[in-house]
Amino acid sequence: MTAAEPVPTASPLGPLARYEQSVIDRVTDFNNPRQEWRRLFSELLGTFFLVLAAAGGGMMGHAFPGVISHTAAVTAPALTVMAIILFMGKISGAHLNPAVSIAFALRRDFPWNRVPGYIVVQLIGATLAALVLHAIINVSASYGSNYPASGYSAGAAFWMELILTAGLVSVILGTASGAQNVGVIGAFGVGSYIALAGLWGSPISGASMNPARTFGPDLASTTFTSYWVYIAGPIAGAVIAVGIAFILRGRGGGKSGAGAAQGELFTETYETGKS
Repeated sequence: MTAAEPVPTASPLGPLARYEQSVIDRVTDFNNPRQEWRRLFSELLGTFFLVLAAAGGGMMGHAFPGVISHTAAVTAPALTVMAIILFMGKISGAHLNPAVSIAFALRRDFPWNRVPGYIVVQLIGATLAALVLHAIINVSASYGSNYPASGYSAGAAFWMELILTAGLVSVILGTASGAQNVGVIGAFGVGSYIALAGLWGSPISGASMNPARTFGPDLASTTFTSYWVYIAGPIAGAVIAVGIAFILRGRGGGKSGAGAAQGELFTETYETGKS
């Protein structure tokens, strides 16, 4: 009878490896308050790029008539959102929209105490984008904003924004939820919806679906015509989308939805009874 061979033990990590692991752990821990600045910067930068494309289409179209088509103007921000989710969604969840942050919080997938910070930096990012565009193109940022179409009331624009945003937030919550969580592929669903909504819905209201997207150009141009439409419509639509999500999938707060809302883009855990 031979003695059992000793089981080799893993060698402890060296000082450099331990430091690298500690940095990775801090960055990936969404609850670590020391990393909040990183996520706020991600939201600011992402919203900046979104509004750069969204407002830039209208402003560039005014500066160079006939160059930017309606199709291009509504597709550019959709593709931008898709790209932002893919390259920064892992950091902050890539909300880029106060209505989305509120919806995630209502679903219990995002902590309410972080919502104000997200909204503030989203508004700042949108405003910076409008100011940069104005400085470069030398065209009023009002050409890059959203207003009710001539001949249509603010009420009509409100209902359009409500309906379009309800669809957008439903897509976002659905692709970040339980069995429907498709990881990075969710970016294609969200981007596709934004493009399609803009193609048919933008003539009446501009298809903003985002209070920050309209706020930035309005502040840069000091033109807040019917801005209430672009606050009330998207937020009401987001609340309705949360109600739809409850009907379809029950209560939120599951690992999958919370992971997507908070930056864990590849989380695909499904738990019975949770989304």
